[in-house]
Amino acid sequence: MARYTGPVCRLCRRHGEKLFLKGEKCYTPKCPLERRRTPPGYRPHSRPRKLSEYGLRLLEKQKAKRIYGVLERQFRRYFEMASKLPGLTGENLLKLLERRLDNVVYRLGFAESRPQARQLVCHGHFKVNGRRVNIPSYLVKPGDVISWKEGEEDRFPYQSAVQRVKEVKLPSWLSLDQEKLVAKVLGEPTREDIGYSINEQLIVEYYAR
Repeated sequence: MARYTGPVCRLCRRHGEKLFLKGEKCYTPKCPLERRRTPPGYRPHSRPRKLSEYGLRLLEKQKAKRIYGVLERQFRRYFEMASKLPGLTGENLLKLLERRLDNVVYRLGFAESRPQARQLVCHGHFKVNGRRVNIPSYLVKPGDVISWKEGEEDRFPYQSAVQRVKEVKLPSWLSLDQEKLVAKVLGEPTREDIGYSINEQLIVEYYAR
């Protein structure tokens, strides 16, 4: 399964903002972006390079891919799916990405970051509607119930999640029983639930060129 294995803090510096790829480290002074906000390859005495319109669209598309941990082929497939749905293509794209199981696990506070959530899902730690699912790209739908696999209570990921969910602010389309760590999908995500500063219109323009 292909995935990015390079230094993720370098990606945050490239975009000049936190993409929250390192979990709790992103919220501490140890975050490299707090100490070094210059992009990779920056030279103090060089003339700053102005991005073209194409470059701005490409950078926005790359940012969305990196936030959700999706590679190009799969991202383009999500865009094609979004273009066939009623409504705005850009918003539909972000809603599809939000419905990924690894993103939902992260949003619920079951994992520190999306990469960790992806790993937990791949290792089969979660069940959807009582059935074990190990596909991070699985798209949840309203009414789905997400729970941990039996026998996880004594393991570190579960114990860590017990403490983390107390501080997580859930989006409006998810509900969580903090005692049993069982979640339910209440509806479709909205644009306001996403929260990231992604300009989805630039992504639409990139693929429409």
